[in-house]
Amino acid sequence: MLTVQVSKESMHKIITAFQNSGLRWLWLTLLCLILDQVTKQWVVGSFYLGETLNVLPIFSLTYVHNLGAAFSFLADQGGWQRWFFTAIATIASIVFTVWLAKTPKSQTLISIAFALMLSGAMGNLIDRVLFGYVIDFLDFHWSGYRFPAFNVADSMIFIGAALMILDSFINEETNNNDN
Repeated sequence: MLTVQVSKESMHKIITAFQNSGLRWLWLTLLCLILDQVTKQWVVGSFYLGETLNVLPIFSLTYVHNLGAAFSFLADQGGWQRWFFTAIATIASIVFTVWLAKTPKSQTLISIAFALMLSGAMGNLIDRVLFGYVIDFLDFHWSGYRFPAFNVADSMIFIGAALMILDSFINEETNNNDN
């Protein structure tokens, strides 16, 4: 049996690294990941595939499987896209984690953005690995036009990207004021 011993000094360094970087926001990643997975399993347990529940005149819950990416991109391919998008989500998850580790504690907004995008990438990665598709169910529509269904993970990616853009404007203003 392999036993790993961690000294108090090593443990202190690990804790300090978490406290002084964006990694301190991993709790948000975990919370959003749990929310994503719980809502998807609720939909699977409550709806038949393709079933729709009209909630508001412009919003429904519609259980669908997305074999592709955003807007069902490449969904009609022969199955290779599952592994392609799995690889992309895996690489994205690693990149977001590294960025979190390298982001200073003081850069809260960008850290939150990375944490949200990490949760989204991981949420859809879990679906692709377990099922071969992503479970989508949030369905907005207006006057006969339907926006492609999406899920909580997709929402976290979108919100994270929006926060990243916002942070770039805020940091640009801060950097311009420093000059």
